Amino acid sequence: MQNMQSLMRQVQKMQKKIMALQEELAKKTVEATVGGGMVTAVVNGKQELIAIKIDPEVVNPEDIEMLQDLIVAAVNEALRRSQEMVQEEMSKITGGLKIPGLF
Repeated sequence: MQNMQSLMRQVQKMQKKIMALQEELAKKTVEATVGGGMVTAVVNGKQELIAIKIDPEVVNPEDIEMLQDLIVAAVNEALRRSQEMVQEEMSKITGGLKIPGLF
């Protein structure tokens, strides 16, 4: 019974650390730039798109598809980097243990 109580305390400590980390990650951002700097997407640690920066030179009414493709590529890359950041930070707390529902 003592071992179970000890384990529960450890789990509660880990939960508190994870909650604090999630708050911290919400403030951290990553960015991805595609097309040689034409489009940049900024995403936070909650996988929320924070900003899109578009070089005015890439805005061509004759070729909207290219701009759309660049935006999608930038956002997807920024999301991927954000997920990597979250997994890296979470693994520091969990010791690499994959806990379902956390990330």
